[in-house]
Amino acid sequence: MAGRRIQQEETDRRIYRHKRRVRNQIISYIVITIIFAGLVVGGVIGVRRIMSVINDKKQAEELQKQLEELAETENSQQTVEAPEETADPEPPEETDWLEVMVEETIAGMTLEDKAAGLFFITPEALTGTDTVIQAGDTTKEKLGAQPVGGLVYSSKNFKDEAQLKEMLQNTRSYSKTSIFLGVAEEGGSVSPVAESGLAENVGKMWDIGAAGDTAGAQTAGNTIGTYLAGYGFNVNFAPVADVVVEGNALGERAFGTDQGQVSGMVSAFVEGSKSTGVSVCLKYFPGLGDVTGNASEGMVTSDKSIEAFMERDFPVYQAGISAGADLVMVSHLSLPNVTGDNTPASLSGKMVTEILRQQLGFEGIIITDAMNVAAITEYYTAGEAAVKALQAGVDMIFMPEDYTEAYEGVLEAVQNGSVTEEQINESLRRIFRVKLRDRLE
Repeated sequence: MAGRRIQQEETDRRIYRHKRRVRNQIISYIVITIIFAGLVVGGVIGVRRIMSVINDKKQAEELQKQLEELAETENSQQTVEAPEETADPEPPEETDWLEVMVEETIAGMTLEDKAAGLFFITPEALTGTDTVIQAGDTTKEKLGAQPVGGLVYSSKNFKDEAQLKEMLQNTRSYSKTSIFLGVAEEGGSVSPVAESGLAENVGKMWDIGAAGDTAGAQTAGNTIGTYLAGYGFNVNFAPVADVVVEGNALGERAFGTDQGQVSGMVSAFVEGSKSTGVSVCLKYFPGLGDVTGNASEGMVTSDKSIEAFMERDFPVYQAGISAGADLVMVSHLSLPNVTGDNTPASLSGKMVTEILRQQLGFEGIIITDAMNVAAITEYYTAGEAAVKALQAGVDMIFMPEDYTEAYEGVLEAVQNGSVTEEQINESLRRIFRVKLRDRLE
């Protein structure tokens, strides 16, 4: 019994020891788990604290940087220097709209159109008919093919007011470019419009000059310009700006024999015409007032020196130019003591460019006298005369003997280099500055 009891006790002890080991193992596991959990929690907390420290450090550095930048800004504001004084900028150049229109017009023209634009001819020369009293299909066709620079009319072209207005209006509308429509309405015996009964004749310029009536000269210019503009003309080949001597062929067409008096009259006539929109043409440079002979019959020569012209004739042209004349007509007078030979003034570079353009300072349109007279036709073909005039510095050829031949001669001269296209462009610039002036607004 005692042995069995002892054995039972031994068994109980083993079971107890086993349970104790299991309990101790469980406790160990629990302790280890708790410790591990603590380590994990502590690590997380530590990492957060480390990150917090790092972030705080970055924020501190950023804050420090901002404070330093602020300090630098304040210092720069305190030490900023006044800007250096600079010159006021120049105002922009004002656009020359007239020049813009002129250049655009020329740029749109063919060489053929440009050459045609240098000619001022009769409507009969344009259309090939005997007498033009209307502008119909033929005029439209011809101006479409060759837009000449201008047409000049005479009394045979005038029938009545309505006919004249319609003819000029249609002619203007048919031209590819702006066109001059001209007439020689001087007053007195050379007044085709007034002599046709379409206006009141203002009388002889000689009578106005003899009366010393400068205001009368201005009124005459204004009256003529007004009725010409009313019909549709924009160029008047007047006034005669020559100082004449007794017996000269110009006679009553001129203002007188005294250079000072004539200068005042010419200037007043030009000023009177300006307000009407009709351009005037001073004639006959350098002066036919004291010569004999007629260019229609052959060469006309003067032995005068340049000094004599400067004293007696040029002051009148300078007065008219200063008053605003848009055109000056150059005669066919030969001046061997000035040019060195018998070349007509209209074909002389000495007279056209050196004296009229440069010495007298004329910047407008230089046009020849009628080129269909013996002083020209006996010595030159129509083509030769036209080319020589352009080479001399003329801008427009007036009434050539044969328009087609003269036109083709100019084209040929450009092609062979005798006349440059740029020279033609320069003439067209002067021409269109007058033609387009009223369109500026």
